[in-house]
Amino acid sequence: MQVMGTGPFRDGDRVQLTDEKGKMYSFFLSHGGQWHSHKGWINHDQIIGTDEGTIILSSSGSAYQALRPLLHDYLLSMPRGATIIYPKDSALIIGYADIFPGSKILEAGAGSGALSINLLRATGSAGLLHSFEERPEFADIARESVKNYFGEVPPQWRLEIGKVQEAKLEPIYDRVIFDMLAPWDCLEIAARALKPGGVLCCYVATTTQLSRVAEGIKESGNFTEPESFEALIRPWHHEGLAVRPQHSMNAHTGFLTFTRRVAPGSKPIRRRRRPSKGSQTEE
Repeated sequence: MQVMGTGPFRDGDRVQLTDEKGKMYSFFLSHGGQWHSHKGWINHDQIIGTDEGTIILSSSGSAYQALRPLLHDYLLSMPRGATIIYPKDSALIIGYADIFPGSKILEAGAGSGALSINLLRATGSAGLLHSFEERPEFADIARESVKNYFGEVPPQWRLEIGKVQEAKLEPIYDRVIFDMLAPWDCLEIAARALKPGGVLCCYVATTTQLSRVAEGIKESGNFTEPESFEALIRPWHHEGLAVRPQHSMNAHTGFLTFTRRVAPGSKPIRRRRRPSKGSQTEE
């Protein structure tokens, strides 16, 4: 698997050029190649051998700063079939699900491959990512996006086309991640696949889905008390003393629910809470 580059740019590296307006352009470098825009052209050999952060001038004298794209730059610009899990959410999944090097992960809903790339990076070559995707066209996009990012399809990635509900799974997985329409229908699959103490993460878009998956987790008796939240990012403008929130923000994208598999035969401890209005049906 290709190692993400550091040091001077090399033939075959992906470069990201940023102009004075903040617009970014990304492409792969090759000896003898040229990149063209409405502001002239740049020979790839002008970039190869230079350090990241170097200013590159086009044939018309326009200036561009050359850097390797960060992971979130790649994810937001790659082709999509299904909507991707955005970097702010995938970062929380990596952290709160405690994805570690060498971990074995079951992923249902590969979509366009954005989360798969994050998981493959976090688990490393010693891990295993077993992904399911029902729609063949989405699986093709995911496979191409992963291959394009790593330079090849990582050997520790197993992508299957089909429903995870129909798979015969052994309890070998450290983590299970569901990015699907009805994860509450697959909770028994998750319980069967997870090792005791393993983490289940469900990503859903609406409050209705959030309620159903949280209640399903509680009713199953196989998992600890679920925790749910969303992530909102508010960018800030700063020019001298003019410091204020920007007018637009990266707000709701989805809800994340985390829980852990209890030991078979053991019951989860439920938290005592005062019933809220609407939590019980009236007799």
